[in-house]
Amino acid sequence: MQYRQVEPAVFIDRPNRFIAHCRMGGAQVTAHVKNTGRCRELLVPGYTVYLEKSENPARKTAYSLIAADRQGLLINLDSQAPNQVVAEAMAAGRLDRALGAPVTALRREVRYGSSRFDIAFACGERQGFVEVKGVTLEREGAALFPDAPTQRGEKHLMELCRAAGEGYLAAVCFLIQMKGPSVFCPNAATDPGFARALAEAAGCGVKLLAFDCAVTPFSLTLADPVPVRLEG
Repeated sequence: MQYRQVEPAVFIDRPNRFIAHCRMGGAQVTAHVKNTGRCRELLVPGYTVYLEKSENPARKTAYSLIAADRQGLLINLDSQAPNQVVAEAMAAGRLDRALGAPVTALRREVRYGSSRFDIAFACGERQGFVEVKGVTLEREGAALFPDAPTQRGEKHLMELCRAAGEGYLAAVCFLIQMKGPSVFCPNAATDPGFARALAEAAGCGVKLLAFDCAVTPFSLTLADPVPVRLEG
């Protein structure tokens, strides 16, 4: 995934979930934050962030905040990017081994039951679904999800369990929007319900996938598989 017209800035503050104040070239600018998570470890006053200039002159904010540099670790914060990155990787055959066969017939945003899964696909003779979760939280070498309680995420896992029970291939893919973590773990301290649901999903036959990313201020690309550990 590529970005255009990206410029560095210095983070000042975040008055609400959607807006950040930053300093760019001596002037203060207001940017839309493309991630409604807490991001407390990333959006720290004085940290370097990267802003993409909007091509829409009528937009209220001229910039979108897409990445942050946490003491040398560049982390993409664009919550809209993971679906596109995983879809691009699947189209290029990057998830064939993880899913067990070549992937074809990709479709985005497909309804199943009361949920809308991010990606539907064919894998040999079987149909399947992938739900993508972007991961921006890292602690002591572990990537963690979620960074705030998510009933919606728990619901998606239960729907994937139901799909697996009906014969579909079902997977949840945690896209770690940085390079470096050696393991992915559910953030049980923040959301024990999601951690329990993830273990239940694994028991139902849902594939648990995690990949890190190559990150630059101008791009985000799926890189290497990362092991999933359900318990600490």
